[in-house]
Amino acid sequence: MSAAEELRCLYLADQQDRADSDARTVTPVEMMARDLLRRRRVEQLVAGGQLSTGDEYFHAAMIFQHGGDLDSFWQAHQLALRAVDLGHEGKAWWCSASWLAAASYDRWLMWQGKTQKYGTQYLVEDGKPVLWEVDPATTDEERARWNVPSLAAALAHVEGRVRPASRDAPWAAPSPDLAAGTPAAGTPAA
Repeated sequence: MSAAEELRCLYLADQQDRADSDARTVTPVEMMARDLLRRRRVEQLVAGGQLSTGDEYFHAAMIFQHGGDLDSFWQAHQLALRAVDLGHEGKAWWCSASWLAAASYDRWLMWQGKTQKYGTQYLVEDGKPVLWEVDPATTDEERARWNVPSLAAALAHVEGRVRPASRDAPWAAPSPDLAAGTPAAGTPAA
């Protein structure tokens, strides 16, 4: 099996686990264990220089987006940016590398208890979706450049429910040393 085929299979398994979790046919613990195995394999493929196309980088980025830690989210962001550079365009806004670059950056910020930049990250509270607080300085034009729907659309989706950013969030991690992770100019993080 080629690296491209393997990455596509890993990506499809990742997406199926999310669907199965929603249907309650896989437990969160089972899903997280499989996520870890997928990330380890993708790490090997990345380290071996096996990725070359936008699709491959997008598939790898999505695997890391479901990593559950700051390093995984940052890796997802970097891989998604590379997919963007290689011209990856998904069939819908939510499966494009540009959207994933913005979403992984938002998740990286959110897990530090910070305000997200684009408005891609939601929580469920009392059975209803809630938008994690969004930086008011980010414009809809900037969101559109990264294939992210408008803030009005995000707020409509949650009927106006917003959770203030907080370092008290149960998953919030201490801020990492940004020396190695400072966003480059021109990225969604800039």
